[in-house]
Amino acid sequence: MNEKSAIYEVFKKSGGILKTSELNSLGLSNRQIDRLLKNRDITRIKRGYYELSSGTYPEEVVIARLFPQAVIFLESALIKYGYTDRMPSAWQIAVDRDIEKGQFKIDYPLLKIFYTKSKFLNVGVDRSLVQGVAVKIFNRDRTLCDVLRYENKLEREVFSQAIQRYIKDPKKNIRRLLEYSEIFNIQNKVQTYIGVWL
Repeated sequence: MNEKSAIYEVFKKSGGILKTSELNSLGLSNRQIDRLLKNRDITRIKRGYYELSSGTYPEEVVIARLFPQAVIFLESALIKYGYTDRMPSAWQIAVDRDIEKGQFKIDYPLLKIFYTKSKFLNVGVDRSLVQGVAVKIFNRDRTLCDVLRYENKLEREVFSQAIQRYIKDPKKNIRRLLEYSEIFNIQNKVQTYIGVWL
C-alpha cells in the first residue's frame, strides 16, 4: 500500500475529514498538505479541517467531525425520526451558548445554530454511528419537548404533524417525555398537546 492510499484509508475511517494535527501525526508536513490541496486530492472545508475531494459523506458526518459538541436539533431531528416530511433548508444544531460563534461560519453544509444553556445541551442526547463517526442527536422525547418549546419557530403544519406522529410512535417514552418537560418547565404544554391523546 503506497503512502497516498494509506492516507486515503485514514480519511475514510474518520468520516472523510481530518484536522491538520491528525494529518501531521500521520507524518505529513504542511508542505505535503499544501501539495495534496494543490493536486485536489483534498479540500479545505474550514481552517484546519480537510476532506477527501473524491469522497462524498453524509452531511451529519461532516457536522459531527467539524463540531463534535453539536447536537442535531429540532426540524433536523424531526426528519430523522420521520415526524415531518418537510426538509429544513439548513441543518439545525444545538450548541453551548458560550461557545465561540465564528467557527460556524462555513459554506457547507448549511447550518442554523441554536445557542442553548450548557445544562440543557446534554439532556436527552443519543449517539448513532454513521460511517464510523458518532453523530449526536436529541432523542425523540427530547425532540418533542423542543417542538413544544419552539412552537413559534415552526410552521403550524410541521408542529401538528410532529405531535401526531410522536403520539403514534411505538418507540416513544412518555415517562421520559414527562421527565424532560419538568426540566424545561413545559408540563402544561405537554398536558395540553399530548395528554389529551394518551
